[in-house]
Amino acid sequence: MVMRISVKPTFSIAVLTLSLLFAVLVFSLSSPFSQTSLPTTSNLGEKGIWNVRRMFEWRPCKWWLQSHLPALPAQTKKYIRVDCYGGLNQMRRDLCDGVGIARLLNATLVLPKFEVAPYWNESSDFDDVFDVDYFIQQMSGFIRVAKELPPEIASREPFHVDCRKRKGQFDYIESVLPFLLEHHYISITPAMSQRRDRYPQYAKAALCQACYTALRLTRSLEKKASELLEAMPKPFLSLHLRFEPDMVAYSQCEYTGLSPDSIKAIEDARGDRKPWTGELAQLWRKRGKCPLTPNETAFILQALSIPTNTHIYLAAGDGLMELEGLTSVYSNVVTKSSLLSGEDFKSMHGNTKAALDYYVSVNSDSYVATYFGNMDKMVAAMRAFKGLYKTLFLSRRAFAEFTSRGLKGEGLSHALWEAHRDDFVAGKGSALPDCFCEFEL
Repeated sequence: MVMRISVKPTFSIAVLTLSLLFAVLVFSLSSPFSQTSLPTTSNLGEKGIWNVRRMFEWRPCKWWLQSHLPALPAQTKKYIRVDCYGGLNQMRRDLCDGVGIARLLNATLVLPKFEVAPYWNESSDFDDVFDVDYFIQQMSGFIRVAKELPPEIASREPFHVDCRKRKGQFDYIESVLPFLLEHHYISITPAMSQRRDRYPQYAKAALCQACYTALRLTRSLEKKASELLEAMPKPFLSLHLRFEPDMVAYSQCEYTGLSPDSIKAIEDARGDRKPWTGELAQLWRKRGKCPLTPNETAFILQALSIPTNTHIYLAAGDGLMELEGLTSVYSNVVTKSSLLSGEDFKSMHGNTKAALDYYVSVNSDSYVATYFGNMDKMVAAMRAFKGLYKTLFLSRRAFAEFTSRGLKGEGLSHALWEAHRDDFVAGKGSALPDCFCEFEL
């Protein structure tokens, strides 16, 4: 009797325990982000992605750094001002292009104008962000830069030539030079699809010099950025994460599992831009058009054997959604707002905030981006210029492709490792080809 009474509850407890274990196992396998099934570093190489041997890397081309430039042509009374719009790194890109254009057309460059943009919470101009005297000094021999215009020119506004919406391969010699010759003082907004293949080498060199040597932050801003960099525990990874409501709305992608607050914020930002549905939505996602969520980002970082105790500087704007998807896995995450005093941070505008993220990211031990926008391209190129090659762009296309096949857990992690390893080995997306050349290692 005693034996029977003691065995029966023991058997019941054992059955109940096995049932619970089976339920937990089934639940964990149902999610592609199961942490229990992530591969260990022994599966992926003992030391992670940064220790994979690269076959190629991008370095500044010798023709730019070591070339003997022809003398600047005689002083002409032709002036070009570059009007820059958007965020800081978009404006920086426009400025670089504008320098090349001015040199191409043998014009004197007027200090650029940074357009006031309420959308970016912006009111700063070029000289609020960059050291003007240093820029003029570094551009000597590449192009003439006018800090002040002659009175007869300064008294009037330039004739504006907006090249942004021009279709096809845009040619400045054919389309802009006639306006410059007629009006003598013009302002331009560079086109995205310009014909740099027709630039003589001296114009390309001016563009490269402006982009990677001549732009230095103002002393006060660089001091603040340096303090921010010093405050970060070393080594650290800078992560440029893009998952803001407007970003997701613009992508026209839909997501499951988001919080009600995130869903509302996205819907408010959509306006008339409705998300893709059905087969079009799947095709759009597989083309890599959908931003990675913080949760997806954390999963990929783990798949790349980046330790979860890594110190991470989050280079991101305001309004980032679903951040707990990252911080629940990687707990050592800090932002500029958590490191700067309240008054310091409140007094800063969009461009100066972006300049801090740029400075810290360029000088970080490693840099990972979830997108391939203007900041990512500039940061990666500047890191290559400085010989820093722990730079990687997470592949939205690979993630979408593998999850569409039903890969989960360890299988998904292994596939992501291989895809990103191959990108890293080949130096994919590491720099801008206009100023950099590929070297085989």
